[in-house]
Amino acid sequence: MKYTTRQSAILLLSDGTIFHGKSIGISGTTFGEVCFNTGMTGYQEIFTDPSYFGQIMVATNAHIGNYGVNNKEIESESIKIAGLVCKNFSFNYSREDASGSLEDYFTKQNLICISDVDTRGLVSYIRDNGAMNSVICTDGTPIEELKAALAKVPDMKGLELASKVSTKTPYFFGDENATYKISALDLGIKTNILRNLAKRDCYIKVFPYDSKYSELAAFNPDGFFLSNGPGDPDPLFGAIEVAKEILANNKPLFGICLGHQVIALANGISTYKMFNGHRGINHPVKNVVTGKGEITSQNHGFAVNKEELDANPDMEITHLHLNDETVAGMRMKNKIASRFSTIQKQVQGHMIRLICLISL
Repeated sequence: MKYTTRQSAILLLSDGTIFHGKSIGISGTTFGEVCFNTGMTGYQEIFTDPSYFGQIMVATNAHIGNYGVNNKEIESESIKIAGLVCKNFSFNYSREDASGSLEDYFTKQNLICISDVDTRGLVSYIRDNGAMNSVICTDGTPIEELKAALAKVPDMKGLELASKVSTKTPYFFGDENATYKISALDLGIKTNILRNLAKRDCYIKVFPYDSKYSELAAFNPDGFFLSNGPGDPDPLFGAIEVAKEILANNKPLFGICLGHQVIALANGISTYKMFNGHRGINHPVKNVVTGKGEITSQNHGFAVNKEELDANPDMEITHLHLNDETVAGMRMKNKIASRFSTIQKQVQGHMIRLICLISL
């Protein structure tokens, strides 16, 4: 068993509330919007998910680090969360195929973490008061100094973050001899999305977030995909324009999470910042088309305006979140099916077309 002397640390919320804990790994301060994930496993996938860029993650599972890390279980090339808050941090791990400890992983990637926090109380507080900016401090910086710095951190609403996590240059994924070709606009794409598309006989070319429609179309794809990603969809004017052009040219289009919201905006339907957002691996969704319930993995802090979607004669809701009746999926009624609809149906079983989620 490993024993270490650890520094006292705090989580300071923008409304002045303070939660106390102990420092893990490196010393310093980190800022971001505080949010929580209710998943009981898959912490490494969460930490490396680009959709979490700029956010301080609160883990509701009581134990983090107990199975170490595995180099095959990452969703991007680096940790994307701004910081971690947890209850019990395991310095020791017991997993045969682990590549190393979570502590070493955090230290190598300079992630600031605070443990021994009353996460039950913290999550309850966020649920009652909403997501807000916060700072983790493990180096003893005075409270008033932290408050002044925290006041300068921009709100997530109106914040464009896709440019921070998108690829800089196009790249390919999958078998070039696959049946289908997809042009994917990278707004913060998870590796597992690419894996699952490739598994379904797709060859994908991934483009930077600011690519033009002409660039995506030059690949001559069977369909276009808009990925998940962090931040507010509203400032993504380029991506919205790309979606409009794809639809104007009657090309197959589907999206997940941020991409789903961009498609709504391209159809004149607004989005809004949610009070808490949906983040976890057991979110109940009703498939309106089949009438069946689906247990889903979700990670988004913005949603599509349900009233405007209902009022649009060319759109229909396909999935509803059963906890709060928010839109979880949609489709256009005025577009004809194509040969690519086959793969869209296959993907729907795991990634649900035009929906705000992606399975871990």
